[in-house]
Amino acid sequence: MSTIELQPQIRTLSNGIRVVYLHAASPVAHLGVTILAGSRYEGKNQEGLAHFLEHCFFKGTVKRKSSHILSRLDSVGGELNAYTTKEEICIYASFVKNHLNRSAELLADIVNNSTFPEKEIEKEKEIVLDEFNSYLDNPGEKIFDDFEALMFPNHPLGNNILGTRDTVQSFTRKHLRDYIDAFFFAGNTVISFVGDIPFDTLMRTLEKHFSLMVDGKTQVQPQGFSNYVPFRERFSEANYQAHVVLGGMAPGYSDETRRGMTLLVNILGGPAMNSRLILSVREKYGYSYNIDASYTPYADLGYWYIYFGTDQKYVDKTLKVVYKELKKLREVPLTEKQLQQAKEQLKGHIALSLDNNVGLMQGLGKSLLLFNQIDTIQEIYESIDKLTRDELHHIANTYFQPEQISELIFDVK
Repeated sequence: MSTIELQPQIRTLSNGIRVVYLHAASPVAHLGVTILAGSRYEGKNQEGLAHFLEHCFFKGTVKRKSSHILSRLDSVGGELNAYTTKEEICIYASFVKNHLNRSAELLADIVNNSTFPEKEIEKEKEIVLDEFNSYLDNPGEKIFDDFEALMFPNHPLGNNILGTRDTVQSFTRKHLRDYIDAFFFAGNTVISFVGDIPFDTLMRTLEKHFSLMVDGKTQVQPQGFSNYVPFRERFSEANYQAHVVLGGMAPGYSDETRRGMTLLVNILGGPAMNSRLILSVREKYGYSYNIDASYTPYADLGYWYIYFGTDQKYVDKTLKVVYKELKKLREVPLTEKQLQQAKEQLKGHIALSLDNNVGLMQGLGKSLLLFNQIDTIQEIYESIDKLTRDELHHIANTYFQPEQISELIFDVK
């Protein structure tokens, strides 16, 4: 497979904000500000605060009302957006490249000068609670959050990013300001850019608008987790179709077995139509249309899972097939041909993911934020090529043992 060039440049602003830049020949550019301040960093009775903060960033700054923030990029055909994960908050803009200054100034204004008017906070609570109700109304989404809650009990990783009705309703302007003060500083922030603007031009623009962000604080270390207890839970939560998630612990970003775990999960139930679960559960038996496997790594740990939705009468039959496929990975090492095919497929999926510049911008920001480095595509491919049959067999036997697998089933009411 030919190598795709991915050689981002990394530099630091005068105040300590790290910047990652990747040139892409496109009229559209993408600029993101990523802060290590996701829901994992929330304290007791703060559940949902990071996500709520993300919502409130668009409600006014020292010099802009909410309507002015929302129209600043929309009026020139650009887009302003944000998201919150367990580990980071990201605010980003997509725009025609000649609007770099407008976009950078707006992002800096939002991050540094948001005022969080009390009236707007109260209105936004209703929006978030409506989002919460929408999620509760969808068992196919709710099951993932419930699974995480059972995986990581009494731990921030197990909390719903949206929080609870009680916590959301309790938030005040002071809660938002305190969270900003704790996490929004230069050393805890990365700016990522993908587009067709000269690197020096970008750096001058960012220096101009982001140099006022304070630094000198120490990054907060997230609470660790080590007391995983496998579970089997079953509830009547579904409306028309049963939903099932099963899985267990997995390596984190810093673990050297991460690439092998990614490859194994891709073989098992990745996006390709020839994954083992698709070929067995869907194509051979016709039990389920939606079935896939995924792997979620965090900085220090992770978890893998398999999800499927099916007719109630096929739940146990599908589970039997799934466990059979997991057993096969534990007991039957891949042949050399299977291994090479799996490696080429994974590298192809990575190549396709690079065709999405906004996703690429977000990924570069997260990588620099968590690791303080960016692996080139060549380095990623080489790490995949180095994986051996024995390594994958060992990983499968480490993480796919039946007694270490948890299950959550939503039966039809």
